[in-house]
Amino acid sequence: MFGGWSDVTLNSMTIKARVRAGRLVFDEPTTLPEGTEVELLALDPGDWLDDTDRAALHAALTQSQSDVRAGRLTDAADVLKQLRSR
Repeated sequence: MFGGWSDVTLNSMTIKARVRAGRLVFDEPTTLPEGTEVELLALDPGDWLDDTDRAALHAALTQSQSDVRAGRLTDAADVLKQLRSR
């Protein structure tokens, strides 16, 4: 059906590993068949914002700083009270 396991993409599987002596060491149970080859992608500790989303974030942060300087603040307790009343 799939032409073999090498043609299957498993998007929902997360496997953790540690680097020891320059090698990846896994201790994760799996149901994959013995000998299955997997590709690993190291996660960047940064974020995954594209240029448009990053620009929107920076604009919102700039606006937020302006609000703080102008005294346009809302107490967190008031926000929580309002949310709990819904």
